Amino acid sequence: MPVSQQTLNELALTEAEYEAIVERLGREPNHLELGLFGSLWSEHCGYKHSKPLLRLLPSDSPRLMVSPGSENAGVVDIGGGIAVVMKIESHNHPSAIEPYQGAATGVGGIVRDIFAMGARPIALLNSLRFGSLADARNRYLFGGVVAGISGYGNCIGVPNVGGEVYFSDSYAGNPLVNAMCVGILAADDLVRATTGGAGHLLMLVGSDTGRDGIHGASGLASRTFEEERELRPTVQVGNPFMEKSLIEACLEVAKTEHIVGIQDLGAAGLTSASVEAASNGRSGIEIDVALVPRRETEMTPYEVMLSESQERMLVAVKPGHEDAVKAIFDKWDLQSTLIGRATDDGLARIFEGAELQGEPPIDILTDAPQYRLQGVKPGWLAALQEYDLSALPLPEQSPLETLLRLLASPNIASKEWVYRQYDHQVQTNTVASPGGDAAVLRVKGSAKGIALSTDGNGRLCYLDPFVGGMIAVAEACRNVSCVGAEPIALTDCLNFGNPEKPEIYYQLEQCVLGMAEACRALNVPVISGNVSLYNETQGTGIYPTPIVGCLGLLDDVRANVGMGFQRAGDTVVLLGVSGLGADASALAGSEYLEIMHGPVAGMPALDLGKEAALQRACRRLVSEGVIRSAHDCSEGGLAVALAESCIAGGLGIRCDADIAPDCRWDALLFGETQSRIVVSLPPERMDALERLCAAAGVGWTALGKVAESRFTIGSLIDVPMSELEAGWRNGLEGALNEHAGG
Repeated sequence: MPVSQQTLNELALTEAEYEAIVERLGREPNHLELGLFGSLWSEHCGYKHSKPLLRLLPSDSPRLMVSPGSENAGVVDIGGGIAVVMKIESHNHPSAIEPYQGAATGVGGIVRDIFAMGARPIALLNSLRFGSLADARNRYLFGGVVAGISGYGNCIGVPNVGGEVYFSDSYAGNPLVNAMCVGILAADDLVRATTGGAGHLLMLVGSDTGRDGIHGASGLASRTFEEERELRPTVQVGNPFMEKSLIEACLEVAKTEHIVGIQDLGAAGLTSASVEAASNGRSGIEIDVALVPRRETEMTPYEVMLSESQERMLVAVKPGHEDAVKAIFDKWDLQSTLIGRATDDGLARIFEGAELQGEPPIDILTDAPQYRLQGVKPGWLAALQEYDLSALPLPEQSPLETLLRLLASPNIASKEWVYRQYDHQVQTNTVASPGGDAAVLRVKGSAKGIALSTDGNGRLCYLDPFVGGMIAVAEACRNVSCVGAEPIALTDCLNFGNPEKPEIYYQLEQCVLGMAEACRALNVPVISGNVSLYNETQGTGIYPTPIVGCLGLLDDVRANVGMGFQRAGDTVVLLGVSGLGADASALAGSEYLEIMHGPVAGMPALDLGKEAALQRACRRLVSEGVIRSAHDCSEGGLAVALAESCIAGGLGIRCDADIAPDCRWDALLFGETQSRIVVSLPPERMDALERLCAAAGVGWTALGKVAESRFTIGSLIDVPMSELEAGWRNGLEGALNEHAGG
């Protein structure tokens, strides 16, 4: 074999894949061509191990405007001539190396996916995972990532309206940084990622090209993370001020008749952008790398084609319209350069001046091999699932002390330290700000609103990937249903370890199957997403962590509720259960179990029929004005959910419901049984709640009344709200300061 194993390793190609390239080309690829194949056949671009599984996810919807995976992002029609564009992506390994720039460029990349389709980005969300804050490295990564997200997002004027942050030793060497962006456009103004066919001109717009990011798709995102120093040059550096100009300029040019397509330069840079646009346009391409503006000298064609320098777009321009397009970019002080054209020969012909550097066929470059492996259930999993939770002793701490400890846990405590660094009001669309179950934004020019959430629980997927995958979908949709919106579309980011290991592939496969099952039960399609595999450090994988972003639709944006109790004297009801009782199985995979007892164990459970009925009932209760608040009961269980609703509303609660005599108080208060929502409503509307719940087949239990300033649950807990709120508000920042010695 004329290529060294080291070269193949750098490109994340196997010997068998190299041999397949030779066979399909009918010759040996040269150095540049092999680099193109390495990037486009990488896991990050080619989805070698995941595409067969992703096809299992339901994507059918009468609202769907583009096929999932065919464009930069998913698009759904929300009526009234308006469409919503959405996608979530990862920037995990770059953020582990350079947290500020890794997170910042992750935001920049997902925003470009949205405005490349002609949509104005109106919202950002993020889902973050880090190791324990007791470790200085994890604190550094956490602080740098949050600063990078805020630094970039605030500069480009796109509000960061929601997300989630969790901490676990599982992510100590491999943090997860998933960024989601949502955009709005007139349905008729959708722009495609295409050359538009032979004859159109290719214009490169934005930043100069440098050596940053080379091998980012193949070397960084498509293999395990072993050595930080060797990968540092693959992290890009962002310029949010240029990105802001690109947003406005691209949206302006998209509304003209001068262009036929726009594609952002993300993973694999000019290689991926040009080849994928050509594939969509059923054309070939000719590119002269000598014409590409550079910020470094003596760059080779290989480096120019594989650079992942940020803030660059490829625009397919109609012949004769190039001056008009250039004038628009000039107005925004953006460099624009014609670098090639679309052809009719189906080849990716790369020149440097007059010298041909390579000409592989487009259809081979975009046809990465696909692997459907055989997963193997880990041998250690059965013992965790069969762990005898009923044998756990009750904690020595009282129910109140336990609640205070959970509320101060960084996984449950207020994330205000994070989101107060984000501008979440810019563009003046934000109706419900970060901190609730879901963000709510108005759709200007209509009465409609959209609700957005991200969710995922790695602990539960670790214990049962199938059920955990179902729960990830159910919780994201439940969050949106809690504000009164109907879930209409999902985007997902699948964060897993090395799929070539049978036990990891088992996790990936089972999670996808569980997600698909939940999507069908809740009648919501997956319209876009991203797969981030090889999230391992020194051979140890992260928890399997599928993150689900959910888009919900409100026909009337005013018909939404928050999580906070609104008025003393209102009745508090727990939807989804008939009677207050719980056994030890409710503690499976719970925050309580890990904090108070140590293990991550048990068997999570979800009844999808019950979940679908619960969400429908909650939406009806909101739309008909029956309830004043609704809050998903998830991490920390019932007691934490009640405390959060009290804190959000500045009120308290007196819960005097009868508790089953054989019930463990820890399972009752802190068990994380699925399919439960805490709601509050005026006492006179209880008849309406009972009627709607009966019609939906949903159980309910009256817990008590909203009170002024105390938190009381029977004889178990009685405390001033001020004490609970102080622990919850200071938990995250207190952990940071405590471990930093501050």
